[in-house]
Amino acid sequence: MNDFKNAIVITGVIGSGKSTVVNLLRVYGFSIIDADEIAHKVLDESSSIIASKFGSEFVSDNRVDRKSLGKLIFSDSKAKKELENILHDRIKEQIFSKANKLESSNYPYFIDLPLYFEKSPVYDEFQSVCVVYAPEQTCIERIVSRNNLTLKEAKERINQQINIDEKLKFATYVIDNSLDLKHLNLEVDKFILALKAKYQTLKI
Repeated sequence: MNDFKNAIVITGVIGSGKSTVVNLLRVYGFSIIDADEIAHKVLDESSSIIASKFGSEFVSDNRVDRKSLGKLIFSDSKAKKELENILHDRIKEQIFSKANKLESSNYPYFIDLPLYFEKSPVYDEFQSVCVVYAPEQTCIERIVSRNNLTLKEAKERINQQINIDEKLKFATYVIDNSLDLKHLNLEVDKFILALKAKYQTLKI
């Protein structure tokens, strides 16, 4: 079993502000492994399989139309499972490969892994988890506004993930993003202070 003692998973639910936290951590110079970025790359590399499985209308110029495919898989659990079977092993292999390279620095790094808890025990090698928290209703409002979805579509997406309050119970760290960006910056600063207490090598 791999020992990723310096890895910290960043997770939450859709709309909780995880991506904003990750961008703030980048500003501080931390290395980030972006699971979604890897997934998008693997998805496009699998475009011919996607076309044959789900239909050629989901692929154009060897690139997958993620928005159209997203609408399908969020409303069809069988299609969702099929897509996971195509992508999952390749995504995991690339995440582990990048983590192995970063581990030797003996310095904390982050894995942006939106569905960490939903995929358990797949990523159990990563033991430290930071949950970015916002109340469910706040997340739904953000999704509607940001993703241009209906209230029904937003609720469907959030209901496919484990409830944010449930995730809090298993968090090593929590960053509260229920208010504004100023509050979030203070929360990230508190989080970094906690890391500095653990890593004497952290000079920020």
